[in-house]
Amino acid sequence: MSTTAHKVATQAAARTAKTTGKRPPSVLREIVYGMSLGLFAGYLWKLHHWNNQRRTREFYSLLDQGKITVVADEPPSGAGD
Repeated sequence: MSTTAHKVATQAAARTAKTTGKRPPSVLREIVYGMSLGLFAGYLWKLHHWNNQRRTREFYSLLDQGKITVVADEPPSGAGD
């Protein structure tokens, strides 16, 4: 099945390859590039997620140990006068 758009794209790719000396794009190569970039972006996202989990666990651990508190200290009397 050959459409006009396919013929035009094929001719354009062939013409570009002749004038620049490059090969036309490979679908398999594009798929591999896309999957590689997607995996890399997913890994960076997971690193961010793991860092947030670590910080949350550390916060609650310190809260349970009594080293930190979420209650604000009372301001000194007369500080705002």
